[in-house]
Amino acid sequence: MKLKNKIAVITGGAAGIGEAGTRKFSEEGAYVFILDVNETAGKALEHELSDVCFIKADISDEASVKSAFDKIAKKCNHVDILYNNASVFLGGRDGSLGDVEEQIWKKVLSINLDGIYHCTKFALPLMKERGGAIINTASSAGVAGVPGCAAYTATKGATVTLTRSLAVDYGKYNIRTNCIAPAAIETEMVKESNLNDPDFDNEFFLRQITPLRRWGKPGDVANLAAFLASDDASYLNGVIIPCDGGITINGTVNKEI
Repeated sequence: MKLKNKIAVITGGAAGIGEAGTRKFSEEGAYVFILDVNETAGKALEHELSDVCFIKADISDEASVKSAFDKIAKKCNHVDILYNNASVFLGGRDGSLGDVEEQIWKKVLSINLDGIYHCTKFALPLMKERGGAIINTASSAGVAGVPGCAAYTATKGATVTLTRSLAVDYGKYNIRTNCIAPAAIETEMVKESNLNDPDFDNEFFLRQITPLRRWGKPGDVANLAAFLASDDASYLNGVIIPCDGGITINGTVNKEI
């Protein structure tokens, strides 16, 4: 029960890595607010888990996020953990910079980067008095060159540097900000970006690119997030931790450059 009596907010907590995080945080004793646009999945988790509350929110919209945090403040008056997990990859629409349409660029940035800004902005006043933990989600695309996803890569690189900025700005309030950079985690997003691509060579990727020779599970990331949120990580601040089976230390995440 590493998170017993903690109040946690998880964006995108209704599916994929976020759902795994919701389940893990709940298992470790936290009361979890899910902020997500997926009302069906969010309400299902709320119904299944007694210590979960779903709030429908669009993190790209400041007014929607403010409304969500007003509800959280009214119910709990403080937040101990903010897990900025939600993000989007628009397979087939994102691409090399010269090929990305402006509306796609802006949509990816509005969710992946503006979403962190909105949620952190409204969480901070609920965290300053007691301290707490902020966990941001980057990607291998934030620490290594990945072709064909310029908008996504831009947001994940920004997430890495924003994590460090938050760490030095708010450490004096005992608010620790750290970042997880996942890669090759079996989710619907990865299916969209890799596994459903007929040109993607899964065997080569696992044999030559991935040192652990397997795909990661959402639970692998959730376990790390729970650690970073807990008092066991009380002296970690501003760190970027790959959760990728060793992919990003293996020279490249790509078959070809």
